[in-house]
Amino acid sequence: MTQWKETQTKPVSSDITEKSNALPAKYFTEDDIFELEKDKIFGQYWVYAGHSNSISEPGQFFTRDIGGRNLVVVRDKNGEARAFENFSAHDGSAIVDDTPMTDPERIDPDELEEADDIHVDSIGPLLFVNLSDDPMPLAEQAGVMKDRLEALPLGEYEHATRIVSEVECNWKVFASNYSECDHCQANHQDWIKGISLNESELEVNDYHWVLHYTHAEDVEDEMRIHDEHEAQFHYFWPNFTVNMYGTADGYGTYIIDPIDTGRFRLIADYYFEDPDLSEEEREFVRTSRQLQEEDFELVERQWNGLKTGALAQAQLGPNEHTVHKFHQLAQDAYNS
Repeated sequence: MTQWKETQTKPVSSDITEKSNALPAKYFTEDDIFELEKDKIFGQYWVYAGHSNSISEPGQFFTRDIGGRNLVVVRDKNGEARAFENFSAHDGSAIVDDTPMTDPERIDPDELEEADDIHVDSIGPLLFVNLSDDPMPLAEQAGVMKDRLEALPLGEYEHATRIVSEVECNWKVFASNYSECDHCQANHQDWIKGISLNESELEVNDYHWVLHYTHAEDVEDEMRIHDEHEAQFHYFWPNFTVNMYGTADGYGTYIIDPIDTGRFRLIADYYFEDPDLSEEEREFVRTSRQLQEEDFELVERQWNGLKTGALAQAQLGPNEHTVHKFHQLAQDAYNS
């Protein structure tokens, strides 16, 4: 694991002075904080909207709720991906019905010309939106993640399946859990058998971190989208992950989608060369689902402790650099 640098040991709030401390429980449990996040986090940063392959033809669209606002993401007549607020300037009604990325509909792009434009950019086939008037460039927020992912043939892989789960937990608890693997030995005992945790590496950047896990050496080279003999789990602030698996020729994405203070929706998408999954790929997705359910059980227990006041403030372990970074970014956003 990487070691702490001085730039990574800043307190994450005015009442935290030790690098091992997390944000106090109130940042997870109070409704006012969730309302603040709609503006300060989801209204200011680039947020993943969906995959461009799903709207390959002009007029195809899907909708996304981000920061309490409903958006339409559409392919326009010139072949560009664009995003709009989903309400009519004439009467305030929705222009289109809610439509998932996995089942896009069609609209005449001219019908959206009077709607309010939203900033759109991409990393390969991955589409991002930003609700602010003057956002930082996506390339600045993504950093090295943009170059790394764009060097891979992500656009050549087809969407194969989506699993959506509603979890009784604040979204930041699950995001923190995803960002470390100190819990893996106890919570993911079946999965951990194929992982060399002692050879894992952690990289922390400004708004992006990645966990690298080495897999058993007998995994066939053609079973991976990337050349390196490892799994790569990228977290992109605030709520998006790209999962490059070491044991399957494909990749996955997670959207950790807040619903309210005490609930989030995990949207897990899986991409393979052929959308008709082989039995081995189906088994891989089943294993991934098992890991999700094991994590849900863990974070719901943590959430119950936060809600009851039994856990007023978590203590981060010495290797939980990414969790500390996540809390720093949240606190910076609250204070902005």
